[in-house]
Amino acid sequence: MSVSVVLFTSDLRLHDHPPLRAALDGTDTTVPLFVRDTAVDAAGFAAPNRLAFLADCLRDLDAGLRERGGRLVLRRGDLVDQVCRVVTEADADEVHMASDVSAHARRREERLRRALEADGVRLHVHDTVTTAVAPGAVTPASSDHFAVFTPYLRRWADHRMRDPLGAPRGVRVPDGVASEPLPGRSALSGLSEGLAAGGEKEGRRRLTAWLRDGVAAYADRHDDLAGDATSRLSPHLHFGTLSPVELVHRARRAGGAGAEAFVRQLAWRDFHRQVLAARPAAATADYRTRGDRWRPEREAERDIAAWREGRTGYPIVDAAMRQLRHEGWMHNRGRLLTASFLTKTLYVDWRVGARHFLDLLVDGDLANNQLNWQWVAGTGTDTRPNRVLNPVLQAKRYDPEGRYVRRWVPELADVPRAMVHEPWRLGGDDRAALGYPAPVVELAEGLDRFKRARGR
Repeated sequence: MSVSVVLFTSDLRLHDHPPLRAALDGTDTTVPLFVRDTAVDAAGFAAPNRLAFLADCLRDLDAGLRERGGRLVLRRGDLVDQVCRVVTEADADEVHMASDVSAHARRREERLRRALEADGVRLHVHDTVTTAVAPGAVTPASSDHFAVFTPYLRRWADHRMRDPLGAPRGVRVPDGVASEPLPGRSALSGLSEGLAAGGEKEGRRRLTAWLRDGVAAYADRHDDLAGDATSRLSPHLHFGTLSPVELVHRARRAGGAGAEAFVRQLAWRDFHRQVLAARPAAATADYRTRGDRWRPEREAERDIAAWREGRTGYPIVDAAMRQLRHEGWMHNRGRLLTASFLTKTLYVDWRVGARHFLDLLVDGDLANNQLNWQWVAGTGTDTRPNRVLNPVLQAKRYDPEGRYVRRWVPELADVPRAMVHEPWRLGGDDRAALGYPAPVVELAEGLDRFKRARGR
């Protein structure tokens, strides 16, 4: 009997899974495998919130496989070593997996290919599993990737996407392949109190509800901080419990301005992946250097701590940072505001903020996180690298009633609307009674420092 191995990575689902479908169609039995890669842990990416969400996803994937007669095999260690061991134990002929874009993932894939080929086993790597359009599938005439989003979007939107695949009806797993116990949340500490549940079942439930009740108004409401009108599907995209190909197809079927705006966000996700695939160093280095001499972390230590703790004295910034700590997630407009405040008002290196986000975000994705931080800092693909978002003006525009601020900064719950975004305007006694800090820096001072640093 022929045997295949399907290596799950950031594609923890059964619906629309090309590697799984190819393995099931090509062999008699299949080993669904997930390896907890210790190299990921050693690099500092095993954040508690993501480990908890991962545990949910693995348990849900195992349950889905068992409903179809199969099971998930879980191993821990060096990914290449563990895959080769499973191949030997199962006497497998081939391995299927999804492509990825990070430098670590690509080096790991090449190591795995060499190790398997030495034993006469083929590795099949499948595109459009974690992206809707594969990196490099659309390129400009003069480069190996698009550096500006708008022309990329035009080509991306015209590219023919494959049709989504259904979930398999049955999965036959060979006997004799041992598995480690599935992880659970109970063994983890340091989790965000409001962390959402993971797993394909939960992701598909959220997607159905979003397409029914939320997407139609997305174009008008996606920046409404208090309205919480975004899809909240980013963790499921990060762990692959939802397929970006399926999301694009289903959103387009829904139609309308909201669906178009939502699909645009999926295109942004693919855009960042094609940038990182072409320029892997952008995970840690400026995509476009501006000659910044960021404030030394020791000099900016108090400002950085206030930013992390949500005590900068700017309510909209603090509300977003407290949401991040409580939920392991932050509204997209909040991400823009907090990143702009750290990099341009406090003039702190974007890598400091990117690291903090990766420590807490359940959707902490290397391509999206690092390249969005660079976009805001002006060292990435933004065509207006010196734009600075004023947190007060942004707050009045995107939280006009102050409901988002009051939700996350309870010290300001009773402050009148006219002053909720500028509590420093209150009288001395009233302001002192709030227990809320004064601004860590005047906006004009921060702007002047940034302009001088950029030679403007």
